[in-house]
Amino acid sequence: MSILRITGGNKLVGSVAISGSKNAATPLIAATLLTTEACILRGVPRIRDVLKMLEILENLGAAVKWNDEHTVVVSTKGVVAKRLSLPIVRDAIMSMRSSILFVAPLLVRFGKVTLPEPGGDIIGRRPLDTHFHALRALGATVTVHRREGYTIVGKELKGTAIILPEISVTATENILMASLGARGNSTIYLAAQEPHVVQLTRVLQKMGAVIEGVGTHTLSVTGRKKLRGFDVTVIPDELEAITFALAGILTRGELLIHPVVPENILLPLQVLQAVGAGVDMDGSTLRVRSSHRLKAFSIKALPSPGFSSDLQSPFGVLATQCSGPSLIHDPLYEGRLGYVNELLKMGANAIICDPHRVLITGPTPLVGTEIQSLDIRSGATLLLAGLIAQGQTLIHNAQLLDRGYEQIDQRLNALGASIGREE
Repeated sequence: MSILRITGGNKLVGSVAISGSKNAATPLIAATLLTTEACILRGVPRIRDVLKMLEILENLGAAVKWNDEHTVVVSTKGVVAKRLSLPIVRDAIMSMRSSILFVAPLLVRFGKVTLPEPGGDIIGRRPLDTHFHALRALGATVTVHRREGYTIVGKELKGTAIILPEISVTATENILMASLGARGNSTIYLAAQEPHVVQLTRVLQKMGAVIEGVGTHTLSVTGRKKLRGFDVTVIPDELEAITFALAGILTRGELLIHPVVPENILLPLQVLQAVGAGVDMDGSTLRVRSSHRLKAFSIKALPSPGFSSDLQSPFGVLATQCSGPSLIHDPLYEGRLGYVNELLKMGANAIICDPHRVLITGPTPLVGTEIQSLDIRSGATLLLAGLIAQGQTLIHNAQLLDRGYEQIDQRLNALGASIGREE
């Protein structure tokens, strides 16, 4: 358990390097199971979720070697299915949501997989029904055990047309990998098209997969079990980039943020420009600065290319400093607004209209107090609030931040923040 102690009021100035994307690294790690050849991943963030994924692979029999701080070489040639029952593997899977990404490659490789229920952030109901629906469409049988997780058998998968019941990122990634082990062609309708889904698809193509429709909501996949290894650089984390951008704007500072992929942050940048913040792109470098008067806004979280649900909570802090009422609507998860109760403790003027909508009126000065991090993104949100609060803010359960952000407190301190950590 970690506590962050933040003294607010410092202006952030300087340059910050953005880490590789957690959401891109985790499916790429899972994809190493689709080949027996070595795979090289560069720009890998040293965060807990990534390290847990690699730990699971090692305990399954894979060879994992770090060539430098952010480059890892993975060979899954030695992986054996029976190790899935090891307590250390089960515990690791149960601690993180992204472990669900191991289902498809393990199924393709061994024809059967038994896994416990994956863990992760408590942000609302996230059942695995969409995953199971898609796997059953390919011919797999899914048995759900009340307390033991689930068993999936699919030794003879057949390509087919699959309409996903919802636009789910992890379900899209899983069924994309599972389709490679099916005989014939598969078409995935209502596929997610987030940047990390696109990168996974591109990497699978490099491995030898035949996939059409990359970057759209319809993917066509030709089954092929024999795939090559890969060498890839993980895309920069667009969520982290916007989080740092908000830190600069909120503290009335000026930051250079790099590298970023401009097309991956178009919508949040549009919102920031409409609010009145100074935002400029120069190649892969984002420059942000604040203005004296920020205008209220309205956002609605939607699947890509819509506004990311992961970003609506940090924009909630921005809303407290904007003039007038801002409406934030997240229809995707009913547990995403928990951070608002913590902002209320700090003096925010907010009304939770229902489990999916909050109205925040500003500008309101925030006051430091003791608050709780609820998940990865709410932790980053409350960290932003602490940076601008009067006095001192204590964030409990701050270790949740370490699952998605590499040394974020140290990097903010290098820009002028005053953050201490207690274990």
